[in-house]
Amino acid sequence: MSSAALGLEIVFVFFLALFLLHRYGDFKKQHRLVIVGTLLAWYLCFLIVFILPLDVSTTIYNRCRHAAANSSPPESSNSTGSYGIISPVPRQHPCFKPWSYIPDGIMPIFWRVVYWTSQFLTWILLPFMQSYARSGGFSITGKIKTALIENAIYYGTYLLIFGAFLIYVAVNPRLHLEWNQLQTIGIAAANTWGLFLLVLLLGYGLVEIPRSYWNGAKRGYLLMKTYFKAAKLMTEKADAEENLEDVMEEVRKVNESIKYNHPLRKCVDTILKKCPIEYQEKMGRNMDDYEDFDEKRNTYPSEKSLVKLHKQVIYSVQRHHRTQVQWQILLEQAFYLEDVAKNETSATRQFVYTFQPPEPENRFIQYFYNPKVEWYWECLLRPWFYRILAVVLSIFSVIVVWSECTFFSTTPVLSLFAVFIQLAEKTYNYIYIEIACFLSIFFLSICVYSTVFRIRVFNYYYLASHHQTDAYSLLFSGMLFCRLTPPLCLNFLGLTHMDSSISHQNTQPTAYTSIMGSMKVLSFIADGFYIYYPMLVVILCIATYFSLGTRCLNLLGFQQFMGDNDMTSDLIDEGKELIKREKRKRQRQEEGENRRREWKERYGHNREDSTRNRNVHSDPKESNFSASNTTWSSKYTRANNRTERDRIELLQDAEPLDFNAETFNDDPLESESGRYQPGGRYLSMSSSIIFEDI
Repeated sequence: MSSAALGLEIVFVFFLALFLLHRYGDFKKQHRLVIVGTLLAWYLCFLIVFILPLDVSTTIYNRCRHAAANSSPPESSNSTGSYGIISPVPRQHPCFKPWSYIPDGIMPIFWRVVYWTSQFLTWILLPFMQSYARSGGFSITGKIKTALIENAIYYGTYLLIFGAFLIYVAVNPRLHLEWNQLQTIGIAAANTWGLFLLVLLLGYGLVEIPRSYWNGAKRGYLLMKTYFKAAKLMTEKADAEENLEDVMEEVRKVNESIKYNHPLRKCVDTILKKCPIEYQEKMGRNMDDYEDFDEKRNTYPSEKSLVKLHKQVIYSVQRHHRTQVQWQILLEQAFYLEDVAKNETSATRQFVYTFQPPEPENRFIQYFYNPKVEWYWECLLRPWFYRILAVVLSIFSVIVVWSECTFFSTTPVLSLFAVFIQLAEKTYNYIYIEIACFLSIFFLSICVYSTVFRIRVFNYYYLASHHQTDAYSLLFSGMLFCRLTPPLCLNFLGLTHMDSSISHQNTQPTAYTSIMGSMKVLSFIADGFYIYYPMLVVILCIATYFSLGTRCLNLLGFQQFMGDNDMTSDLIDEGKELIKREKRKRQRQEEGENRRREWKERYGHNREDSTRNRNVHSDPKESNFSASNTTWSSKYTRANNRTERDRIELLQDAEPLDFNAETFNDDPLESESGRYQPGGRYLSMSSSIIFEDI
C-alpha cells in the first residue's frame, strides 16, 4: 500500500506539472529541450511538496518504534495456559505502521536524487538554456558559443567566491573541513539565497491571495479593473505593432540588399521564416533575384548584425502575437463581466449572453449547467463562495504569520503548526498528520508560486497563459521554483518542529533534513538568519495590505490600479470606451453574417431552381458549344492575358467616361462586373460586396 501511494503521487504530480506547462507554454512551437527542462524543474519542485507529508508521517512512526525499542519492557499480566503454567502477556504498544509507510533507505535516496537534480538544473543547465533560447545564432554551434559567453560572468562569480572560501579554509589552521561539511556549506548558501527571496514572495501572497478572492465577489471592482487592463493592454499592443513594423522594415532592407548568391543569403532566409506570413508574402513579391551582388559597390550587413536582427525578429513576433491573443481574451472577459452585471437584475433568472458563447463539448456539462443554473451560480452563489473562501484563506494567513514569528519557541510551543502536529502525534493519527501537513505546505506553496506566476519584470519575464509564454520566461520560472522549494520545505519543517536544529531535541530527523546536513557548521546561519529573518514577513504583509509597493510603482511612472487615483480613473474611462467600440464592431459583424445568411436562404434556392430550369430547356447544341467555349477560354486565358487586357483597354478608351480623379482606377478588370453610376463609380451586384461594410 505504501509503494502504491508513493507511485500514485509521482504519477499525479507529473500530470499536474504537464497540465500547467501546457497552459503557459506552446508544445508545437517551442523547442523540445525548453519544454523538457521546464517540465523537469516544475515536476521536481511539485514532487517535493507532495511527498514531504509522507516523509513526516514515516519519521513519526520511526520515532515511536525506536522509543518503544529503547524503553523498558512493559508490565505484564499473568494468564494460565492450557497446561496450568502461568505465562506473561505483554501489553500492546500504541505504535502501528501507517498506510503510507515508506521502508527505510528509500526516502534518503529519493530526496538526494531529487534535490541534486533540481540544483543542477537551477544553477547550471537552465541558465545556459536561457541564453541558448534567446540567442539569435543561425547554427547550434553559434548558439552554444553565445550562451557560454553570456554565462561566463555568471559562472565565474560562483567560482571566485568558492575559490576564496577554499583559500580561507586552507590558510586558517583552526578550520578542518571535510567533504560533508563543504557540501553542507554549499547547501546552506543556496538555501539562504532562496529563503531571502521566499520571505519576500510569501509576504505578498499571504495578503494578496485572500484579498483577490474578496475583491472577486465585487462585480463592479472586477469590471473597473478589466477596463483598466484594457487601456494598458491597448497601449502595449500598439507598441508591439509599432515595434514589429520597425523590425520588419529592417528585414525588408536586408532582404533587398542581400541577393540569392550572397554567402549570407541562408541567414536571411532563416530570418524570413520567423516573420509573419503576410510580411513573408509582401517581401517575396518585391524580391528580384536576377541581380547579382556587387561586393565592391554595395555595403552589406555583417553576420553579427544579422544575428542581432534575428534575435529582434523572434522577440518582436512573439510579443506581437502574445498581445493579440491577450487582447481577445480580455475582450471576452470584459463582455462576460458586463453580462453578469446585466443579468443580476434579471427577473427571469435565466443567464443571457450578449454574444452567444461556443457550446461546450461535454454534453453532461451542457445538460446540467443550463442557463438557470448558470444564473444562480454566477449572480448569487459565486460571490458568497468567494467571500467564504477569502475568510478561510485569511485565517490560514494569520496562522502562518503567527507561526513564522514564534516557531523558535519550544517551551512553550507557540507555533500553531507544531501544536497541531504534536497533538496528532500523541494519538498516532497518521491520516490527520498527512492531511494537516499537506494543507499547510500546499497553502505556503500557493502563496509563493502564485506570486511567481503574477510578477512581471518589464518584458523580460512574464508568464502569460493560453500558450503565450516565451522560452526565456518558462526557463526562468523553473529556476525560481528550484531555488525556492528547498528553503520552503525547510521553513515548513521548522514551523512544525520536525527540524532538530529548530526544536533542539535529540530526535530522529526526517529524511529530507538528513540530506541537508547539520547546520552546526554555520551556527550564525542556523541560530540567527534561519530563525529571525522569517519574522520580516510581518512587515511585508503590512506593506502589501496598504499597497505600498503599488503606490511606489505608481509614483515611478508605472501605472497601477488604484481606486483613489486620477490617472486610474482616466484609464478606466479609456478602457470602457475601447470595450464599447469593440462590442459595436462585433455586433456589426454578427448583423452582417445574419443578413448574409438570410440572403442565401431567401434567394439561394430560387437561383438554383432558375439555373436548373434554364439548363433543362436550353438547346443541347448550344449547351455543348458553350461548354466547349468555356473549356477553350479557360485553357488559353492565362497565355493571352496581356492581349485580353489590351483589348479591354482599347474598348474602354472608345467609350466616353466621366473622369473622376478620386475614383480613377488604373486596372479596368476590377470594375468589369458591375453597374455604372455617375462619376465613374460601379456598384457590384454581388451579395458579399453589398454586406461588406455592414
